[in-house]
Amino acid sequence: MEKQVKMADIAQRLGVSVVTVSKALSGKDGVGDELRTKIINTADEMGYQSKRKIITDNKVFKIGILTQQKFIAKGHSFYWSLYEKLILNLNEKGFLGILEIVSDEDALNASLPKLIQSEKIDGFILMGDFSSEYRDNLINAGLIFVGLDTFDSDCPYDTVISDGYYGMYIATKYLLKMGHRKISFVGTVGATASITDRFYGYCRAMREAGIKTDEKMAVPDRDKSGKLKVSLENVSEMPTAFACNCDMTAYYLMNVLTENGYKIPDDISIVGFDNDLFSEMARPKITTYAINLDKMTSACVEQLQYRLRYPMKHFSHVVISGCLIQRNSVKNIRK
Repeated sequence: MEKQVKMADIAQRLGVSVVTVSKALSGKDGVGDELRTKIINTADEMGYQSKRKIITDNKVFKIGILTQQKFIAKGHSFYWSLYEKLILNLNEKGFLGILEIVSDEDALNASLPKLIQSEKIDGFILMGDFSSEYRDNLINAGLIFVGLDTFDSDCPYDTVISDGYYGMYIATKYLLKMGHRKISFVGTVGATASITDRFYGYCRAMREAGIKTDEKMAVPDRDKSGKLKVSLENVSEMPTAFACNCDMTAYYLMNVLTENGYKIPDDISIVGFDNDLFSEMARPKITTYAINLDKMTSACVEQLQYRLRYPMKHFSHVVISGCLIQRNSVKNIRK
């Protein structure tokens, strides 16, 4: 049987990256005209055929939803809520969503989804961050996919994310408005793109208030394996407020503070991010920046539908804003 030509084969022959080949064949910016023509001609010469399909009417499309084990916590979590909304939006469009939880080993080895072996999948949605190697393998295999709550400017694919930067900026501005100036960010910077975005949103609000910040001041909220771990060991000076990268972190931080004798919000104020179940479970309920899950998942499905119909069009990056929900975890300390 004749070996199927892949993007990696074209890249190897020309001495360029798979991402460069993908950009050239998909019409994306970032590749010079001369190199683009050379890549296209080489692809034709080698007999490369894209697996990407054009959408047709009256067909039920099977969509694989990929997420990593670390993003799906037992019980309720942000990603379970995101998944539930995603399934509803897929159903409304007449698509069938099939979840595959990618194991740590498969994520590390950048193995292709098992769904492509057992099911005829028309496209994928990547829910949460995956490595560039994993995404490159999907691209090289000619698979259509859209990233949900993930973004990498170096990888040519469509993405839909929440506005983590301005969301945390707004949440931190609220703490400042309530008189707080000693505010610590809680989140392991660099662990995910969303945490990093939120950290820089916090930095902007603080610096606009004339308060210097840097990455060393951030309180980590997970260990090297990505498991949630919130403690006060790295807090050299207790702030009057914490700006947490997510509600789950805020919830566990609140428990740690309570165990150490602090009262919320009398002694310390807390804001979270996501508006998931943890913000409602906490006592007091947590002030948080609410992500619009309906708009995020709807935009993701619409982008996937567009990509299936027009596989060679330019890629899009969509940012969905939310709103601040004020509850009882913040004390006004203005004099």
